[in-house]
Amino acid sequence: MNLDDYRGVWVFIEQNDGRVEGVSLELLGAGRKLADKLQVPLAGFLLGHEIRPLADKIISYGADIVYMVDHPVLMNYRTESYMKGVMLLAEKYKPEIILYGATPNGKDLASAVATDLNTGLTADTTMLDVDIDNRLLEASRPAFGGNIMATILCKKHRPQMATVRPKVMKALEPESRRTGKIIEEKISLHEEDMRTKVLQIVNDVTKKVNLADAHVIVCGGKGMGDLQNFQLLYEFAETIGATVGGTRDVVEAGWLPHHLQIGQTGETVTPKIYFAVALSGAIQHVVGMKNSDFIIAINKDPNAPIFDVATYGIVGDALEIIPKLTEQFRQIKSVKGGEMSYV
Repeated sequence: MNLDDYRGVWVFIEQNDGRVEGVSLELLGAGRKLADKLQVPLAGFLLGHEIRPLADKIISYGADIVYMVDHPVLMNYRTESYMKGVMLLAEKYKPEIILYGATPNGKDLASAVATDLNTGLTADTTMLDVDIDNRLLEASRPAFGGNIMATILCKKHRPQMATVRPKVMKALEPESRRTGKIIEEKISLHEEDMRTKVLQIVNDVTKKVNLADAHVIVCGGKGMGDLQNFQLLYEFAETIGATVGGTRDVVEAGWLPHHLQIGQTGETVTPKIYFAVALSGAIQHVVGMKNSDFIIAINKDPNAPIFDVATYGIVGDALEIIPKLTEQFRQIKSVKGGEMSYV
C-alpha cells in the first residue's frame, strides 16, 4: 500500500427520510479543520435514493465535494448495500481519512467497511486532530474505564477511520452561497441479491425525555447519597425548567433509567447551562458534557476534577445548597410571573 496515493478528508453523511442527521453536520465542522490543516478538500459522501436535494446543504456546511450514490436499493439503510456503495467510492477516490457518526448505523457501517478495506477504526472518538508532518489522524477517546485519554493512530493502513459521538463536535454556521463539486457514481445493485429485506419500519413513539435537546440540565451524582435525596434535584429542575440526568453510578444504582445517563456510555449533551451536582467529574462523564455553554459544579470536595471544567463552582454540601437554590429561584419566578428565560 502506497500511503501517498490517499488524500482527502471524508465524512459519511447519514440521512433518514431525506433529513441529514445532526452528527453528520457536526463532523463536517470537525472535518473542515482537519482538511484545512492537511491542505486537502473536505468531502461528504451520501448514499440513498432521490438524495440530490441534500447535496447543496452538505456544501453549505463546509464540504468542497459531495460524492453521491443514488439507487432504489439504497432507500433504507442496510449494511450490505451501503457497504458496497462506500467501497465503490473509497476504492476509486482513496481518501486518507473517513469520519462516521457514532450512531447505530454509523458504527455498523464503519466496522463493516474497515473489515473490507483492511484498515483500522477508532470507535467513539471524542477528540480529533492531525499530525501534519506524518499525515496521521489523532483520534482520542477515554480508555481503561475512563481513567486515561488514549490517542489512537493508524500508521500503516489507509483510509484512517473513526466514529465520533453526536454532540461532541460543533457544526459550522451554514453558508448558502458556498459552492462545491457534486459527483454522482453509478452502482449496480439488485434487490434480489440482498440477503436482508426491509419488511417494515416502525417509529418509536414512546415519550422519553431527550437530553440531547435540553437547554438546561441538572445532573446528579452518587454523592447525593440515596434515591430520596436525589428527588431534591427533581424539585430544583422543575423550578428552573430543566431536565434531570445522572452519572453511570446513579443509573446503576437504579435512581434513573439508562436513557438519562450522561457520559461516555450514555448521552452526550451540549446545553446552555449544566448543573453538575455531587459528582466527581471522571473523564468518562466529562466527555459527555464538556461542551456545555456554562457548567456550574456543586461539590463538597474542593479538589474534585469537575471544578477543572466548570465555569462556576460552589464548594459545599449539595443537600444543603440545592434546597436553598430551589427556594431562591422560586422567589425569582414569583417576581417574574413564573417565567424563566435562558436566552
